[in-house]
This record gives sequence, structure tokens and C-alpha cells, in this order.
Amino acid sequence: MTSAESGETLAGLGEFAVIGRLTARRTQPAEAVVGPGDDAAVLTAPDGRVVVSTDMLVEGRHFRLDWSTPHDVGRKAIAQNAADIEAMGGRAYAFVVGFGAPLDTEVADAQRLSDGLWSEATKFGAGVVGGDLVAAQQWVISVTVLGDLGGRPPVLLSGAQPGDTVAVVGDLGWSGAGYALWRKGIHEFDELRRRHLVPHVHYGQGAAAAAAGATALTDVSDGMIADLGHIAAASGVAVDLSTAALEADVATLTPAAAMVGADACDWVLGGGEDHVLVGTFGGALPAGWRPIGTVLAGEPRVTVDGAPWHGAGGWESFGQ
Repeated sequence: MTSAESGETLAGLGEFAVIGRLTARRTQPAEAVVGPGDDAAVLTAPDGRVVVSTDMLVEGRHFRLDWSTPHDVGRKAIAQNAADIEAMGGRAYAFVVGFGAPLDTEVADAQRLSDGLWSEATKFGAGVVGGDLVAAQQWVISVTVLGDLGGRPPVLLSGAQPGDTVAVVGDLGWSGAGYALWRKGIHEFDELRRRHLVPHVHYGQGAAAAAAGATALTDVSDGMIADLGHIAAASGVAVDLSTAALEADVATLTPAAAMVGADACDWVLGGGEDHVLVGTFGGALPAGWRPIGTVLAGEPRVTVDGAPWHGAGGWESFGQ
């Protein structure tokens, strides 16, 4: 029986032994010249530029360990960070992960977290190249992701133009629906519940959108209305969404909404944490993308069928 299997804790095994166990037998990404084990990692920059983003996950605020397994938490941490690189039109290739946890955390749970990180990262050829391990009052995970633009310019929030098509790739509102089901203690609609724990990011679609000439791009992390609001504000344009184009999304979630007493449209437009990509295009859409609205000239705002939206507004980090 290994120490992890016998219930040994982080405090019992010690920092460097834990790090050694978590990094053992991992295949580093091609860009890693020096990986874990030295004072810092050394990476190549494939096209001379590096796209960088950081996200934090705090237990009780961004995940619950009575809902999520440590493996789920690891996958979510990677997926939501990789989505930020996708939203720039890039490809994530390396992650640096800081993990804080109570001293009595079992090594086996830290190992499961690490396995989740690697399980998600290897889906698109990336890896964890370094990080830190500290004692904390609760689980806290900080992830910094490095990405590559493949020789293309980054796709910014500020490029949308009147006349562009607003398009999305992926399912809308599933995470919000899953969250409501978890809160109500409803054990039906397993896939919706899973999507709240681990988002389904369409890896490679950011680069596909950039190659197709996307004028603006973001991932749906705070909610469709909120995130398109960032594009509208940065680009100085108005965005109008079509409920007719979202009918299938709403219909898919309606049975779950009826069970919890919610409006499926609120999940689709304000749910957040789906981490699917939404963008604006002046020409043909890439394969797999579907139109949901139009960019218009006018005061920066997001409307639905030409009218202001009065439903759920989306996630706010410092909200209650």
C-alpha cells in the first residue's frame, strides 16, 4: 500500500515529497525545455509571442467538494483557463498551477486533483510545467496559462463592426442549469449537472475562428449578455440577439427549468460558466458555429429582439 492509499496527509508526507509524487511520470509538452523540478520552468515561444492569462478557484466560491471530486476540480481549472486562450484565437500549451490546501488534506486527493489537471491538459497537447504548493484554510487553486497565436494577430474584444454576425459554438446555459439542479438536490439530468462541474470547451475553435476572420471573440464565462456586453463596450457597437436563433437551446433546458421553477431563457442568456466561444464575423462562419445575432451601429449595449434584457444578468466576481 502506498502512502497515498493509506490516507497520508500533505503535512505528513511533506512539500517536496508531495510535489515529486504529483509530477512523476508526466510527459511534458513539446514547448517545455525545462519542466518541474528546477527553480523555474523554461519554455519556447513558438511564434515569438506568448498569450498569458490567470484564473483562481476558491473552495466554496467556485467549486464545492461535496459536489465535485478533486479530479473534476482539476479538469475545470484547466478548461476555464484554456478557454481564455481560445478566446484570443490561440492555443494553450502550458500551465503553472499553485495549490493551497489544509495540512490534513490527503495526498490521494492532491493526486486526484493533479490527475484532473493533466487529464484535461493532454486533450490538446498541453501540460503542467510548474507551480507551487502551500498550506491554506481551504482549497485554493491559481492557474496561469501560456498560449500560442500560431502566427496570427490576437482576436480582441474591440474589433466588432456593424453588420457582423454574432455566432457561437457549443451549448448555452448548461452550466447554469446544472448549478440550479445541484442547489435543489435534484439528481436527474446528469449531463447538465456534469457540465456545471466540468465545462465542455471546444478546443481548437478559437484558432478556427481567427483563421476565418473573426473580428471579436470571447468565452461565455459570466453569461452571454454580460460577455457580449464587453464586446459591445470595447468595440463601440450595439449587439442584438435573436430568440428565434436560441429556441433550440431554450427547448433543451425547458424540462430541467420546469423541475426547478426557473426560466430556461435566463440560463441561456445569463447562466455563465459554459466557457463556449462567442464571436463576431464579417464573412462566412467556421464549421460548427451558428448565428445568434447581429452587430449594429449605436450606443454600446446588448438587446434581445431589439429590446433591453431584464432577465438574469450574469456572474459578478464580487457579487453576493
